[in-house]
Amino acid sequence: MDFLALTDFNLVARHGGFGRAARESGRPKATLSRRVADLESALDLRLFERGARTLKLTEEGRALYERTSVLLTELDETAAQIASGGGAPRGRLRVSAPLLFSQAAMGKLAAGFALKYRDVHLEITTEDRPVDMVEEGYDLVIRVNPDPDARLVGRIFLRDRLVVVASPALARPKGAAAAPAVVRAGGAAASHSSWEVAAASGRRRIAVEPVLRLSSLFMVRDAVRAGVGTAQLPLSLVAHDLSAGRLVHWGDVEGPEIALWVLYPSRRLLSPRVSAFLDFLKEAFPAGTPDELASFID
Repeated sequence: MDFLALTDFNLVARHGGFGRAARESGRPKATLSRRVADLESALDLRLFERGARTLKLTEEGRALYERTSVLLTELDETAAQIASGGGAPRGRLRVSAPLLFSQAAMGKLAAGFALKYRDVHLEITTEDRPVDMVEEGYDLVIRVNPDPDARLVGRIFLRDRLVVVASPALARPKGAAAAPAVVRAGGAAASHSSWEVAAASGRRRIAVEPVLRLSSLFMVRDAVRAGVGTAQLPLSLVAHDLSAGRLVHWGDVEGPEIALWVLYPSRRLLSPRVSAFLDFLKEAFPAGTPDELASFID
């Protein structure tokens, strides 16, 4: 694979278009277009859907972007860290993280980081809303399946998936019968009358009737433990319950995986404290699996 073509593909994907990528990078638009076309030809894949005024990643293009942007970013991080001279991390470090990840793991992660880097003053803000990192003064943002943003770079550090679980005491529905369901208020599952799942026996559609709506997935899990109904939950959140037999697995939810990204404004000249936090996440989640996140959950 042509490394330069791959780099240019990531540049266009991150900026959302050839023109904007050319303006931001100072590279000729025609060169970027030709290199991306060469990469598509070499892979025999269409990476972008091209409209009259729009450019959108295809499913294959997004998968390539997610995986290769991580590698390219790590190369730049390594070079920046070497160039910085490896100074000791110190100063204020502000991080924005989503609610569920913060509830599950951030307390222990923050404590471990604070014990290791006592000269860094770590501040974690928990929120699911989009934030402007520059305007609001954040050094890092952790988000789930973020859209490409020309102003930010980053990488996936953790992957999870949704599973349908229930108490062993709850009978699985037969035929067209609906199962009682516990849903997160405002979540996608709350608006559907049935869920498509993949199990060892094959794909099937489960009719559901919401009987309880809750604002926190931890609350949803606890209600499912009590036998109120079935629910869609991240595997990491219920891994211990499945292993202990407190919950049973009805199948995996069809759809994209849950990818947690750590994002920051620039890959150039990373401060030692930002590099230290990125390395700390790598150490905490070396394989990036749901089981590694489950180990943080009581």
